[in-house]
Amino acid sequence: MTDTQTPESPEVAVEPEQAPAPVELPWADVLPEHFKMLRLVPLPVDRATGARPLRFVQFGRAERHNKDYSLLRMDIQLPGQKVRKDQNRLEVWANHQARTVSFGPESGLFMEPLNRGLGRFLIAQGVIWAQRKWAHYRVEGAALASKDALNEDTRLRRDHVLKSHGLTVSYADAQHLKASYEGVQVGELIATWNGDKVQVVEILDAANMLQLAEQNLQELEVKLRQQEEKVSKFKREDAGLRFTITCLVAFAVFQAGLLIWIATHR
Repeated sequence: MTDTQTPESPEVAVEPEQAPAPVELPWADVLPEHFKMLRLVPLPVDRATGARPLRFVQFGRAERHNKDYSLLRMDIQLPGQKVRKDQNRLEVWANHQARTVSFGPESGLFMEPLNRGLGRFLIAQGVIWAQRKWAHYRVEGAALASKDALNEDTRLRRDHVLKSHGLTVSYADAQHLKASYEGVQVGELIATWNGDKVQVVEILDAANMLQLAEQNLQELEVKLRQQEEKVSKFKREDAGLRFTITCLVAFAVFQAGLLIWIATHR
């Protein structure tokens, strides 16, 4: 009896599962196209962020739409001051296939200057934009940057901003380092900001402010010229008085000398 030999089965290489490639979103190079001026109201000095004087900044925005996505990209530009690429920018994406809305960039929202209400203002503008057409969409939950929790004041300020817009922040650890916000329906978000900190200045208002500033400047120039004329007049009078005093002193010295000469030559 002979053994029946069976050919060996060929080995099948099993490739490890790979994570799906991230979806490449459109409009990576879109920059803001429409601008408004914002007035940052002067506030008392904050012990953490320092002085908070009156400032004017530029708010820019751009929109894009196609059948799959819609995008609102916003940023804050500071006159005479440059910020990093990841600062002062907020994106709102609407995914029409999944019927979801997400906020970006993934690195988080970092504002300069701090503690002036600009973060709440940008989020409120994004919520207003999303609720206009997609209130029935759902906001995607997301993890929050752990470096925000390294400073207690920064963490509490961040959580307050998110909660003020209707988002719930939860923590996965007792150290409050691993935080995330939960998804809600877009219509449940709250589109408000602190108008006592940030005020939108319309074109006519800005023009009126410039006109008033020009009038005040002209009035100050008139007052300055009047004061300069008074100073010049006082200088002329002072020079005349000095000359008169000098003459009187010289005459008095001459008289004294004459009297002494008369008295000594009798």
